[in-house]
Amino acid sequence: MRDDQVYAALSADDPAGDARWAFGTGFADPLHGVDGTLPPGVDGPALAACCLALGDDALLGAQRLAEWCARAPELEIELALANIGLDLLGQTRLLYARAGQVDGSGRDEDAYAYRRPAREFRALRLAQLPRGDFAFTVLRLLVLSTARLALFRALAAAPDPVLRAVAERGVKELTYHRRFAAEWVVRLGDGTAESHRRLVTACEEIAPWLAEVLDDGVGVAFGASAGAVREESARVLTRVAEEAGVAWRMPGPAVAGGGRAGAHTEHLGPLLAELRSVAEAHPDATW
Repeated sequence: MRDDQVYAALSADDPAGDARWAFGTGFADPLHGVDGTLPPGVDGPALAACCLALGDDALLGAQRLAEWCARAPELEIELALANIGLDLLGQTRLLYARAGQVDGSGRDEDAYAYRRPAREFRALRLAQLPRGDFAFTVLRLLVLSTARLALFRALAAAPDPVLRAVAERGVKELTYHRRFAAEWVVRLGDGTAESHRRLVTACEEIAPWLAEVLDDGVGVAFGASAGAVREESARVLTRVAEEAGVAWRMPGPAVAGGGRAGAHTEHLGPLLAELRSVAEAHPDATW
């Protein structure tokens, strides 16, 4: 399969008309029919590590958004959050599947999601934090989607065709995620005194984790510039904060360690336990 058609079988615009809610749904192997050969010069373990880190962020993000089912302020918001979560799950499936192809293990997506010890996850710590209130949710979504969008724009030129295809499609999805979150952040900041207070509180709660997100170097080996990702992300976040009427200073460089190095919050274990509860109760089930 040619590089420019790597994603053709997964496209919602497939001429066969096989539309899907999100990439990764509706078929057993998310990379079925895609040539998994590692391109010359691409380091397999490094590519696997990149895919796992990005997949872990998306998996945890989707799980946190799923916690809003039957809890969102309005039905329309609930559906929007659910669809954003589905987008992230689609990205997770493809990234995990690619990791299994190139790390030599042959593991499938379920093995990474359900049968990896928590210590092996490499998710950003901001993605691990509890759901919080709606202000915290949309602000966290804004931060994570803004940085991920900047990163995916760079990875759309990655030397690996599968990672490149995931990034190209992800840019479209993340553009909507960021816009949805930004609109709500501005609405809350410019709304009632209570909504503004909650947004200010959310800014304070997220601030300690912001440097880790802005200085994430997970895609550096595949054409992404950590400095460029930080610059674009900081510009967008600062502009939205100004529109929302909140003061939010961008942090200095992140210190070494963090979620990418396996230093997790105390919230990761319970989050994974809930996510895996059905799979662990029915380990041989098929869906």
